[in-house]
Amino acid sequence: MQKFNQSAKFSWSNLIFIILFFCYFSCALQFYIALSGHSNFIGLRDAIIYSLIWLIPVLFFPNYTRKITAVYGIIVGGLSLISIGYFVIYRQEFSQSVFFVMAESNFNESHEFIQQYLNWKLVVILVVYILIAIYLWKKVKPVYVKNGTKWIVSMLIAIYAIMPLVISLTVKKNTFEEAYKHLLTRMETTVPWQLINSYIAYRSQLSSMEDILNHLQTLPKLENLTDANGDTPRTLVLIIGESTTRNRMGIYGYGRDTTPQIEQFKKDNPDLFVFNDVVSSRPYTIEILQQALTFADERHPDLYLKTPSLIYLMKQAGYKTFWITNQQTMTERNTMLTMFSKQADEQFYMNNDRNQSSRQYDESVFPPFKTVLADPAEKKFIVIHLLGTHMKYEFRYPKDGEHDRFRDKTGVTYPLDDDKLDVYNSYDNAVSYNDYVTTTLFKMFKQSHENGFILYFSDHGEDVYQTPPHDVLGRNEKAPTKTMYTVPFMLWQSPQWRATHPNNYQNYVDRKYSTQDLIHTWSDLAGLSYNLYEPQKSIVNPNFHQSTRWIGDPYDKNGLIDFDKLSH
Repeated sequence: MQKFNQSAKFSWSNLIFIILFFCYFSCALQFYIALSGHSNFIGLRDAIIYSLIWLIPVLFFPNYTRKITAVYGIIVGGLSLISIGYFVIYRQEFSQSVFFVMAESNFNESHEFIQQYLNWKLVVILVVYILIAIYLWKKVKPVYVKNGTKWIVSMLIAIYAIMPLVISLTVKKNTFEEAYKHLLTRMETTVPWQLINSYIAYRSQLSSMEDILNHLQTLPKLENLTDANGDTPRTLVLIIGESTTRNRMGIYGYGRDTTPQIEQFKKDNPDLFVFNDVVSSRPYTIEILQQALTFADERHPDLYLKTPSLIYLMKQAGYKTFWITNQQTMTERNTMLTMFSKQADEQFYMNNDRNQSSRQYDESVFPPFKTVLADPAEKKFIVIHLLGTHMKYEFRYPKDGEHDRFRDKTGVTYPLDDDKLDVYNSYDNAVSYNDYVTTTLFKMFKQSHENGFILYFSDHGEDVYQTPPHDVLGRNEKAPTKTMYTVPFMLWQSPQWRATHPNNYQNYVDRKYSTQDLIHTWSDLAGLSYNLYEPQKSIVNPNFHQSTRWIGDPYDKNGLIDFDKLSH
């Protein structure tokens, strides 16, 4: 450690330029992200905290300031070009999902990627970015402070940096592993930890996913599978929404006009079946899809690991399967979603952003859906998983006049506190944009003239100050409200399909149903029969039997509740 040079004077200017230089490679992007409204300011805050760590060595070794900053600029600055370039191209933050997509790509795809995106705009932005970094480095000069000051400042930086770990251990009472993961998450916006953490998370989650996939591949096939449609060419589409309660949809009687497009589609297509009393069994995406896409249910929650999934069912029936998703790909929670997607023959991952609270719009699924509809396979099964109306709601729709429609209390039929109005309106705007997305998908399918059907449902609902006394926001399985579980459920069949599948489904739209039994309804619609198929669990079957619609945590001894006994 170098001793304080009494003849050298402390310079605020020198300190400011060193801080700007160290923060530049992580904070420049985060500042733009926050300022542009792509995400919030939390990333910028964390980037500043963990960039300041590099201030410690130059305080203790001021005579080596130029060398330390030069090495830092070359290594960290060079790595930061990856996240800058990625954001310029995709408008998404670099994450572990990118490593997953890179691993899925071959050399030709990588070559085509470089040809497509290495354009003048990207080059100019990167050159300007580098020139600013060089300018800041040229302004860097040593900062001389007293030895006591060095230790105090360094300790404050270190304490603030590890504070999330300490709070997680002492206040939240988390395990060290949980606290450590939380600390890494806070460091994700800062280079080089962004790349290092992303790769570590990718490897860990990939291993977990591969273990589940390897296990599922050992399961026996469904016995006595028959297809009533034989070899007739067809395309069947399943749209999975996110966090959208039907209680906030105009087509289901909500006072605000949040679903004008699907309502117009129904006027133009009276054979669109809108089921009025469908609920989810869990208020969380992973948990409900473990049931809806498998033979698991609230009474038998582990069957998703013991029996084939809907994707495997369709593959066994001879379908080419596709999965298009705008959900995050390889986060710790979403590994299970990726596991489902990897069961399909082809996947399209549209959202590789680090932060779920970012502007990644669902219209990104339109191009791959168009591509898949044109695929020459005679039997196609397509799953489209939307980001829907997931928190934060203001990031789910473009800030334009068409989709940013609700801004005051017009149409709100009960007293609502002013501090809740922005969130309430942003959710309705998100529902309105979701209406545009889902209706566009219905129209694209109709215009493709494919023989088949398209079914849309949301994984679960969301209570946004809907339930009296209008102070509940989000979902809580321990304090359930009906709005958390009520979901839209809509079906449209092509004219070719209806011609060979006459039905009276309109008589069934008021049946009480739970999406935990979706695989049986889907099998019924697709004309598939096998040993595990139970027609009484299909909402469109004449032999449908109304059973108790259980909700809650099936792993909790007293966790199950009869949905229909919940108070309004």
